[in-house]
Amino acid sequence: MQTIKGPAIFLAQFMGDEAPFNSLDSISSWVAEKGYKGIQIPSWDARCIDLQKAAESKTYCDELKGKLADKGLQITELSTHLQGQLVAVNPAYDESFDGFAPDSVKGNPKARTEWAVQQLKYAAKASQNLGLDAHATFSGALMWHTVYPWPQRPAGLVEQGFAELAKRWLPILNYFDECGVDVCYEIHPGEDLHDGVTFEMFLDHVKGHKRANLLYDPSHFVLQAMDYLQYIDFYHERIKMFHVKDAEFNPTGKQGVYGGYQSWVNRAGRFRSLGDGQVDFKSIFSKLTQYGYKGWAVLEWECCIKDPVQGATEGAPFIASHIIKATEKVFDDFAGGGPDVELNKRILGI
Repeated sequence: MQTIKGPAIFLAQFMGDEAPFNSLDSISSWVAEKGYKGIQIPSWDARCIDLQKAAESKTYCDELKGKLADKGLQITELSTHLQGQLVAVNPAYDESFDGFAPDSVKGNPKARTEWAVQQLKYAAKASQNLGLDAHATFSGALMWHTVYPWPQRPAGLVEQGFAELAKRWLPILNYFDECGVDVCYEIHPGEDLHDGVTFEMFLDHVKGHKRANLLYDPSHFVLQAMDYLQYIDFYHERIKMFHVKDAEFNPTGKQGVYGGYQSWVNRAGRFRSLGDGQVDFKSIFSKLTQYGYKGWAVLEWECCIKDPVQGATEGAPFIASHIIKATEKVFDDFAGGGPDVELNKRILGI
């Protein structure tokens, strides 16, 4: 077993136009004061990192790490959630997802995908230069509009969809492998990889690629009415990242999983600040520790009710209180002794 690292925080939801949220220098000081030890960096935000420069310059990466180390912080992982989304976009979502792309490729899906793939490769090399071994992203989606199909899906559509998704991701996975970094897909509604079954289908199509791994976020399973604890039993060998995010699901006679087109605050399923939802974090931290999870516990704050500053302030001590120092001894060692073959034979009657 191993003690989980943390607390850490994902910066994406906190970056803004006002200090201390408008630069990496100021926000890193702010989170360090809150008690965080690590930061997960959104690679698309130039206020946090120059991704291409990080891929091309080890010196830049060393200087970045040094500045954060002076504040008692480490980089836990880089994130390409937005760029990963653009690796696979169904045309139905072209205009919506163009907002994640630079102006130079908007309105040009082929160029947008090429840009996204290059961004992922920059992230792989940047992670290597930063000494990181895991990376957070989304899979993108070609089939999401058929998740609850009417009319029914044409025969072979799912097989063909996963084959295409694998075709796009395999070169990226291979490049991450060259860099010694795991790709951790956040399993998330809206993505083709949105539960365990879809991850397994993708894994089959990439031939069990060792770099195809998981970012575990229980909130997305609460909102799908999934067993998020058994998920760890099934997939713990592939779980290489952990977003600590709370959620609640309160279905009524009027709405359920799909939310009835309501705003977040009026949905049956909502993300909440840590401790305000229904997630059993004590059991999650116990299971991850039991299975030897080696990574960080990273707060991803998303709440439709609580102020983000309060959420972040409460998040660090919440995570710290749930981290289990893994034991180095068996509790009943005092009553045992070394192996005695003859004694064992007598006990067994042999």
